[in-house]
Amino acid sequence: MSKRKPIVVLPPEVATDAPITVASYQRAAARTDRMDRSEIGTPILGLFGEIGSLLATLKKKRREGEAYATYNETIVEELGDVLWYLNTVASHAHLDMVDLAHHVPHDGLASWSEATINKDITFVALEAHADKAPRDITEYASELAGCAGELVEANRTRKLDGNRDAVSGRLLGILRCLVSMAQSAGVALDVAARENLHKTFSRWPLDPENPTYPTALVPDEELPPNERFPRRFEMFIKEHTVAGKTYVLQKRNDVIIGDRLTDNKAKKDDYRFHDVFHVAYAVHLEWSPVLRALFKIKRKSRPELDENEDGARAILIEEGIATFVFGRALERNLFEGLDHLDYDLLKLVQELVRGFEAERFAAWQWERAILDGFKVFRAITRSKDRGGWVVADLDKHSFEFVPGIEDERPLPR
Repeated sequence: MSKRKPIVVLPPEVATDAPITVASYQRAAARTDRMDRSEIGTPILGLFGEIGSLLATLKKKRREGEAYATYNETIVEELGDVLWYLNTVASHAHLDMVDLAHHVPHDGLASWSEATINKDITFVALEAHADKAPRDITEYASELAGCAGELVEANRTRKLDGNRDAVSGRLLGILRCLVSMAQSAGVALDVAARENLHKTFSRWPLDPENPTYPTALVPDEELPPNERFPRRFEMFIKEHTVAGKTYVLQKRNDVIIGDRLTDNKAKKDDYRFHDVFHVAYAVHLEWSPVLRALFKIKRKSRPELDENEDGARAILIEEGIATFVFGRALERNLFEGLDHLDYDLLKLVQELVRGFEAERFAAWQWERAILDGFKVFRAITRSKDRGGWVVADLDKHSFEFVPGIEDERPLPR
């Protein structure tokens, strides 16, 4: 199945096709660092963990051989993750990676401070200093593991405290090994760095206070009016109990939309209110095959979209995402009190939409859609009357619950 990358805004200095410099990568990586900058222990543990994941990838490849279909993609990602944590440890230690990169060549101790440091050195140039006679990748794996272990132990025994030289020497050993390991794996470090920045800025937008929402695959304004998402709409959602059976009804413009919804589960968990999640996807992604079907705005004028993106399979995938995420949310108090989600959850959601237009969406968009959806879900299910108005604004990317009765439509804000 083909894969389109999520649309991501990168810092200008790394958004070009020119080779990425070591210095510009470190600056860009620092913009996605959410750890406490005053301590170094956390990124060191992160580096150790990512090296472990890299070694696990090599182990899996050796065990499964050609059956490991995603090896090439995964090895690039894992090398990029190690590179990110290596740079983050350096940044927390107030070290410039370009100074370490200058010492990657093995020219002996006498030349340590002789040459002028090239502040614009690129990863492409750095690769020229990989081992001239590459060893088996498992040898580099063992060496990398040893270097990581020494770094962790040095930090544990406080040998790094107030000693940047002690940090830089150990990071240099890891960098040297990483350069040669990438060569042995047939991976260009420039590619690994580029892919890593795309991944991290998909997770953490460049401007978190005012992120740039990408345009849809086919913008609604290019479609006939009867096939567009309404830019602002209200839905009245209310719980009813008849003959001992509880269900939810939804209305838009005084017309019932969809079927009566129950939890479809022996143990009741309020999933009958789950259509608010589809509204959240529309608000933050401008995507929801389910909502297009409910609102009768499927893109009939574009047969390829109507069949492939708005059809039954896409609807099932969206419903599957809502159900899957809801299961995770039940384990985490419906995400109450959280301002972010774990990346593994977001990555799994992105995998579920691979091959569909929704794979264009960045991880941060999914995160906002999910958290907003559960914020409204909690508000409805905890409201006195178990119902009220859901108000969505696709232009403002806003979504809220307004308690009230059906005859009192909320005023526009």
